[in-house]
Amino acid sequence: MNVPNQITISRIFLIPLFMVFLLIPFSWGHIHLLGADIPTDHFVAAIIFIIAASTDWLDGYYARKYNLVTNMGKFLDPLADKLLISAAFISLVELGLFPAWAAIVILMREFAVTGLRLISVEDGEVIAASIWGKWKTVSQIVAASALMLHNMIFELISVPFADIMIYVAVLLTLFSGIDYFVKNKHVFQKAS
Repeated sequence: MNVPNQITISRIFLIPLFMVFLLIPFSWGHIHLLGADIPTDHFVAAIIFIIAASTDWLDGYYARKYNLVTNMGKFLDPLADKLLISAAFISLVELGLFPAWAAIVILMREFAVTGLRLISVEDGEVIAASIWGKWKTVSQIVAASALMLHNMIFELISVPFADIMIYVAVLLTLFSGIDYFVKNKHVFQKAS
């Protein structure tokens, strides 16, 4: 297994770790940082989540730079992203920090695009991530991080940044999903 795929797998293994810190109250007190009152366990979870999310950029960069792009990597990378984002948003719904309707919209899009990719693979075609799909992922990571960090920094200027990012993430999620289906409608024509 090459290094980019090992990095991708490390992202998957970090998911349960960040969930433990996010969902199990350790009662370590709070961190008062840049205007926010953050439970320490949420802060640790956010750091692990951000590290895990950053491996998405790292594995892609390494695979392209050293020409180590593999079919396994093309399969594992989006799967790891979906597992990470799904775990984050479902956990944040459980904590009452993320609206269930937004999580449902995001998860529906993720499953739909995954289904599209699976159908296309049967025809020997790999649907690469679009620029909108990449922006969608960034917005979701920023929204989840801002929520775990209890709107840190933005509390100082009374801007509900985390709440704004929820809507940005949902809009980019919907737009990128529509974009995938419009650009790849030929997949359904071949399949029928």
